[in-house]
Amino acid sequence: MKFRRKAADELVDETLEGASTDQAHNDRAHNDRAHNDRAHNDRAHNDRAHNDQAHNDQAHNDQAPTTDGPFDAEDLADTEGRVDLGALLLLPVEGAELQLQVDEATGNVASVMFAGPDGALEMRVFAAPRNGDLWSEVRPQIAADLARRGGTATEREGRFGTELVCQMPVTLPDGKSGMQPSRVIGINGSRWLLRGTLLGRPAVEPEAGAPFEDALTTVAVRRGAHAMPVGDPLPLSLPPDARRTRG
Repeated sequence: MKFRRKAADELVDETLEGASTDQAHNDRAHNDRAHNDRAHNDRAHNDRAHNDQAHNDQAHNDQAPTTDGPFDAEDLADTEGRVDLGALLLLPVEGAELQLQVDEATGNVASVMFAGPDGALEMRVFAAPRNGDLWSEVRPQIAADLARRGGTATEREGRFGTELVCQMPVTLPDGKSGMQPSRVIGINGSRWLLRGTLLGRPAVEPEAGAPFEDALTTVAVRRGAHAMPVGDPLPLSLPPDARRTRG
């Protein structure tokens, strides 16, 4: 090892430089440790935040109601509380009366209706091809039928996809002519098509229509395994305590 003599001031300078270097080295080490500690703490904080968020999301998902219907009846784990109408299994709608419209000529149930003080939701269900889009085929037919009877039908996008906003000329109770608004919703299912028609205020006011739209998301359809022509109505049954209304 070689030594080189230096003046005292040089030794002082060198000592100070060395001390400065050592101090800088120590400072860097300290800073590195502090940086690593902060990084570790930040990661731990982020991990806790991520876990907390995941826990909150899971709790939210556990509490959120399932509203992704209509359903296939065979996919339901439980049908308790539902009214069994054959092809349709329905949950009650608060503030609405369940009515079944019967074709007096045949005695068959033509449609099901939830009727409230300001309007109603009428439901019909039809046989459809597997994985098909019967609603896209039916919409022009409904619009053409309304046009023949002096009404109108306009397509628009809604909660369930493309729907029809309709106006139909009617005779009012006082004998005057008027227009009846309606909104027709079609939902393609597994070999079935559920058609819901909103009448009255629910057809024109979103707030009034929301409870009936929610009701559609709870409907369960019992299609059955038997073959049926596309477009034929699925059979509905009339419970003994149901109220009859003329179709």
